[in-house]
Amino acid sequence: HLFVELKDMSLLRMAFVVLLIERAYTVCLLQGMAEGPELAQKGDLTIGGIFSFRTRQKYIIDTFETIPQKRQCQNFIFREFKFAQTMIFAINEINKNPGILNGVKLGYKIYDDCGTMDVLRAALALVNGQRSELIEKNCTRSETVQAILGHSGSRPTIPIAQTVGRFHVPVISHFATCACLSNRRTYPTFFRTIPSDYYQSRALAKLVKHFGWTWIGALAVDNEYGLNGISALIQAAIENGVCVEYSEAFSRTVSSHKLSRIIDIIKRSTSKVIMAFMTHQEIKVLAAELYKHNITGLQLVGSDAWLTDHSLTDIEGHRILVGSIGFTVSRAQIPGLGKHLRDVQPSQFPDSQFVKDFWEYMFNCSLNGIDYMKRKPCSGLESLHDIESQFTDVSELRFTNNIYKSVYAVAHALNNLLKCRDTQSPFSNGSCAEIKYIQPWQVLQHLQAVNFTTTNGERVYFDSQGDSPARYDLVNLQMTKKGTMEGVTVGIYDASLAENNQFLMNNISVVWGDGHTEVPASVCSVSCLPGTHKVLQKQRPVCCYDCIPCPLGEISNATDCMKCPLEYWPNKYRDSCIPKEVEFLAYNETMGSVVVLFSLFGVFLTTITTLVFYCHSETPLVRANNAELSFLLLFSLTLCFLCSLTFIGRPSDWSCMLRHTAFGITFVLCISCVLGKTIVVLMAFRATLPSSNVMKWFGPTQQRLSVLAFTLIQVVICILWLTIKPPYPIKNMETYMDKIILECALGSPIGFWAVLGYIGLLALLCFILAFLARKLPDNFNEAKFITFSMLIFCAVWITFIPAYVSSPGKLTVAVETFAILASSYGLLFCIFLPKCYILLLKPQKNTKKHIMGKN
Repeated sequence: HLFVELKDMSLLRMAFVVLLIERAYTVCLLQGMAEGPELAQKGDLTIGGIFSFRTRQKYIIDTFETIPQKRQCQNFIFREFKFAQTMIFAINEINKNPGILNGVKLGYKIYDDCGTMDVLRAALALVNGQRSELIEKNCTRSETVQAILGHSGSRPTIPIAQTVGRFHVPVISHFATCACLSNRRTYPTFFRTIPSDYYQSRALAKLVKHFGWTWIGALAVDNEYGLNGISALIQAAIENGVCVEYSEAFSRTVSSHKLSRIIDIIKRSTSKVIMAFMTHQEIKVLAAELYKHNITGLQLVGSDAWLTDHSLTDIEGHRILVGSIGFTVSRAQIPGLGKHLRDVQPSQFPDSQFVKDFWEYMFNCSLNGIDYMKRKPCSGLESLHDIESQFTDVSELRFTNNIYKSVYAVAHALNNLLKCRDTQSPFSNGSCAEIKYIQPWQVLQHLQAVNFTTTNGERVYFDSQGDSPARYDLVNLQMTKKGTMEGVTVGIYDASLAENNQFLMNNISVVWGDGHTEVPASVCSVSCLPGTHKVLQKQRPVCCYDCIPCPLGEISNATDCMKCPLEYWPNKYRDSCIPKEVEFLAYNETMGSVVVLFSLFGVFLTTITTLVFYCHSETPLVRANNAELSFLLLFSLTLCFLCSLTFIGRPSDWSCMLRHTAFGITFVLCISCVLGKTIVVLMAFRATLPSSNVMKWFGPTQQRLSVLAFTLIQVVICILWLTIKPPYPIKNMETYMDKIILECALGSPIGFWAVLGYIGLLALLCFILAFLARKLPDNFNEAKFITFSMLIFCAVWITFIPAYVSSPGKLTVAVETFAILASSYGLLFCIFLPKCYILLLKPQKNTKKHIMGKN
């Protein structure tokens, strides 16, 4: 029966067309049935709008045995209805404002459709108009709207922009953030008052880096918005040193098997941060599944498509989302919008079925008296002023403000078009446009050049890709006292600022996943401790590594080890280089103080001995032991004790030359005196034999000359050493890696060993002569004491050689000073102590008779 009726209607239409053709009129017939807008208002110029007041279509498989009907949508989306009412509010506000489009009334046509195909049908209706037939006679002006506002989703917006763009009709979205829409070749007429996901992806990457999350998971909605967004996010994350453990995509209609697989991936993963680039519909599905499997301890980082959606509180397990953080558009205030929303009445829109359904839902009453749900009839006294709802809530206007800016952007473009100057004229003759003949491409041209400031002080303009300035609020989902989730602004991101100042946190405390107050950690490998460096694990991302200790003398900069400069060494934490410790034998350290103490004590003992000998200089014992050589020996011993002091302190050019030459000369002087005393003993013994005149050949003069000659030889050796290659101060950085030893280089090793060799030669000669004289009468000579002193002297210096060669650093200097002091004390004690004992304690033995051995 229906088919017969449709056939009859077609025959009548064909007859009508034939009649018009006969009368020579051009006729255009609408393909299919005309679809009227949900909300409409006539005007001189019209702006179109496409929103989805409902969601979840009733999916029916068409058999095409009849004409397919429009699919019904279910549920309510109050946010979308608020968007539409904001558009109406802005248009009414402009119509009342004489400063813009004065004398021109703006109208609107707003469609309520869900599903991509129905949304696209609505877009074509806005381009075509609703007339079933257009005749040349009654075609006074175009039915095409001047611009289309919407849709809220990127997925429906893409086919709208692709299709409508062919007709040069501007499409302005307040919520479609897909970076793909910035492609001017594919979408030449697309604009948006919300920043592109290109900027959001980089803002999220900076956010992740700011909190030290280097190991994350990524989930996206399985459409152009989600896939493009998550791809840009992963690229930006990699550029900021963040690794992605897994990346999955799904939609709200995904099969339970695939959703279970994604939940298993989340369970097995070690990352604790999930980047959720999806809409509020998918995040609800994800939160419900996480709650169902009791998965906690996750930190969600969200996109602006779901983060501030009020309906999230309505789902089971919504507490999983508490602590979520992410960027969304900035909050704004629209004066008068709250009153407009509360003044909404069904009588204002008598042809809108949605407004009737909305009113019945809000007040649980029936408007037409016939209600299958058995609700009471509406009294007519119901008012939105008496209730609180998401629809009337204007405390947090974010995306709603984008609708407001979109309407004003179109209004400013139309105003500039109608009141053009010669330089701005869209026509070659310089004339301005007329309302009846405005073309879409003219509106498009002026929309690209729009630049104005809203009453809130927000600047509105579009770049060459049709994008708006990128400025976001960092929002943290926190529970309110009412048990709902609220987005609290805890920071901002402004892409127009300098790189280092784009992301700023304020002083508001952040609530993290599961209500924790501390920033969660999400890393594949913990940061390497100072002194270690990263070694990447095989077949794993760069964020997964092992920490290997740096070689000695190197510091780590968290990734690699590097050597410190030659005179620097790592600090205790091995994160910076500090100057190496400088070491030398100093007066203020224990070893230096001991050397000074023993040196001065030796000088003191030598001085006491000299005084004792001086006081007893006329006694037989002193006279018999060659008083002149004894005093000279005591003087040389004093110099030997003092020369050890030249080895203490920071080495310099003069101290290095002085310490070795003073040591060599004073010791030769000392040994020469001892050698002279030994020769005197031998000569004295030979002189006691009958007819011996040997003492005349080794008298006082010869003794002085022998000491002088022996000493001059050492002086010549030292002069040659200092002339050819003298000792000099050096920084020894080879003995210790972490210290610099200040010491004196020998210059010419031959000169040093020549000085020591000469001293050793004289000491050996003195020892031999003393050894030969050891059997002389004990009361007469001191040969055995000289022998003992030479034994000590030779033992000390023979031991000194290996100790000197093997001692590191300042110990080398200490060994040399102690060898000097030990040999000096040996000579002092062995030669002079017995004599002082007799002089002071046994004066009865200090007689010529006793000395000559006559008992």
